[in-house]
Amino acid sequence: MEFNAWYKLRRFVYDNLHNEEYESTLSRCVNIFLILLIIGNTSAVLLESINEIYQSYQLLFDAFELFSIVVFTVEYLLRFWAIAEKNPFESAWKNRWLWVRSGSAIIDLLAILPAYINFFVHIDLRFLRILRLFRLLKLTRYFVSLQILLRVIEREKGSFQAVIFILLIMIIIAAAGMYVVENQAQPEVFSSIPAAMWWAVVTLTTVGYGDVTPITPIGRFLGALITILGVGLAALPAGILANGLASELRQRKHKLELRFRELLDVAEIDLIEDKEKIENLRKEVGLSSEQTQDILLQLMHERKEEELEQEKNKYFFCPHCGHKLPD
Repeated sequence: MEFNAWYKLRRFVYDNLHNEEYESTLSRCVNIFLILLIIGNTSAVLLESINEIYQSYQLLFDAFELFSIVVFTVEYLLRFWAIAEKNPFESAWKNRWLWVRSGSAIIDLLAILPAYINFFVHIDLRFLRILRLFRLLKLTRYFVSLQILLRVIEREKGSFQAVIFILLIMIIIAAAGMYVVENQAQPEVFSSIPAAMWWAVVTLTTVGYGDVTPITPIGRFLGALITILGVGLAALPAGILANGLASELRQRKHKLELRFRELLDVAEIDLIEDKEKIENLRKEVGLSSEQTQDILLQLMHERKEEELEQEKNKYFFCPHCGHKLPD
């Protein structure tokens, strides 16, 4: 009996913290509380950077930080304990190990780790504040749009790695070329290839501070060529991200459409009456109301055509023997 109660408690925690398909008043309240706490932590970090405010309310800030550490630590431990319920065909510790290695678990750990490290190794207050901003990443768990973005970045990581690799090669080549043509004219600015890399970085990324510029004719020609190449390189990551987002949205629309078709086949949904069920499915997949409406209109149009076709076929077949009647 005690073991059954223990497993029921663990399942209850899993449903309220991990299970995305489970929704209750308690799970909604927990999510809202954690979202507000994350936003409060971010606001506290921003306000603490203003010395006058921090000195006036230091005790309040410290108490809020201690409260946040306790809450986030308890949350992490409960998630670690309850994730054993995720896959009943795997051992509890294997489920936990897989979760610990996941992106969401790493973010949760980064949210509390700096505070505990500070107990043993003193960290500069400014640096500690920056580390605390990692808690903002915890919001990705509660917003589908952020989950879509992270999923696209993870799926397209190979393309991003290729772009970064190409950019590094271009930076080294551009710095080396500028060092060769500008070293004698500006030995203090282009004193070495590593020193010329600053110019190469700001030029290829199209920032162009203007603090370092070529003055020789060949240097200016080379600089213009590198600037033009930089415009194309800067557009590559944006193109990859836009294409990835479009692909992810197409997959999600297809998934929602298949889900609607499955429910229609077994007559478990009405595309006009079951608005609550449609809304829940929309939120689960992460599409907008307009995108969902387009899918619904398409399905209703298909259903209408099927009904018309069936009605039409009634008049071309004998209702008794089923043979086709003459035109």
